[in-house]
Amino acid sequence: MEVIVISVSECIWFERKLATFLAPSLLGIKCAGIFSIDKTKINLEEHISRFNKKASTKGLKLKYLCDCNEKCALLLLYHEKLLKEQLSGQKQQQILKHYGYPENSSFDCILKKLSHRLKTLKSFPHEIGIFLGYPVEDVVGFILNKGENYKLCGYWKVYGNTEKAKYTFEKYDKCRNFLCNKMNQGYDLYQALKIS
Repeated sequence: MEVIVISVSECIWFERKLATFLAPSLLGIKCAGIFSIDKTKINLEEHISRFNKKASTKGLKLKYLCDCNEKCALLLLYHEKLLKEQLSGQKQQQILKHYGYPENSSFDCILKKLSHRLKTLKSFPHEIGIFLGYPVEDVVGFILNKGENYKLCGYWKVYGNTEKAKYTFEKYDKCRNFLCNKMNQGYDLYQALKIS
């Protein structure tokens, strides 16, 4: 059996990326988040495996969705319970059905379909906003307006309730600041999240 050693600096770099781009999901106030990462800098499979072993106690999972190009990979971090709840809504189900997601399919099947669409479409699949917990009216508004005519742009383009979106954006910023500050104080990501 081959033992792979991950350097401390590599762990810190990876954990800082997670904290910076995925803090609201890591802290449980957002069902999921995505980000791209330079897979040439680290042993990505080992880091995903390590994260999934440690964070499973919090219901968190990191999934490799696809390659963006030769250098970058797209990852999905999700809180399984929250994401399942998000995807089970009637309006969300209608959108997923419209984009070819099989009805009454398993959670894993839905994630595989998303991964397949990311790999095969020439543009980003617009329904991904459903997976990321964006309000349905904003996902639909983005699709109908082709990304134009939005009222507010922050973590996503807002077509509906701007006040609620501003409040949510502020909460997301607080999450990022909290986790990044903890890491600047010398905590690793798992200590900051109280994962042993």
